[in-house]
Amino acid sequence: MAKEIPDLVAEARAGSGKGAARQARRDGKVPGIVYGDGKEPVAIQFEFNKLLTTLRAGRFMSTLWNLKVEGQDDVRVICRGVQRDVVKDLPIHIDFMRLRRTSKVNLFIPVEFVNHDKAPGLKRGGTLVTVRNEVELIVTAGDIPDHVTVDLEGRNIGDTIHISDVTLPEGVKPTIDRDFVIANLAAPSALRSSDEEAASEEAAAE
Repeated sequence: MAKEIPDLVAEARAGSGKGAARQARRDGKVPGIVYGDGKEPVAIQFEFNKLLTTLRAGRFMSTLWNLKVEGQDDVRVICRGVQRDVVKDLPIHIDFMRLRRTSKVNLFIPVEFVNHDKAPGLKRGGTLVTVRNEVELIVTAGDIPDHVTVDLEGRNIGDTIHISDVTLPEGVKPTIDRDFVIANLAAPSALRSSDEEAASEEAAAE
């Protein structure tokens, strides 16, 4: 299932250059520019408060957006830079790059765990400890997975699940070469306590 691409609404901005950008800021807007894909740059602007809320929600730079500007075709973009006021740390300009459907982009994709009822370790009272609830992957802009699936069938207490254990969609790969951990199955607290006591008794006997 393809991931739904969120909309980002902007307005066309008249003029370009520093003067037009300053005017936009005086009007309570954040000026921006859209470039790339072999087309002419387009000047845009955003409502300050709405943009600030979206920025503070997180993952702005690693989200693929469907940019909507009245009177223009929707275009898929990714943010390539947010300039901020050095004193107030508030956005004063924003840059976006257009992407083709075949473009490769780094995005954070949620992890979904399935078959909890088929994991012997969980049936014995073990706990699924999630190390990463999302993973950064290199994906194609036109075919972004909604999530990656981790199958827990057959997993026992003490098992560790790495990214190499996950079947990723075709053409998708992690941004990190290292075989990082996604989750593990921890022993129940009571079992851990008894194991620790036994270990202590063995140490004392020695």
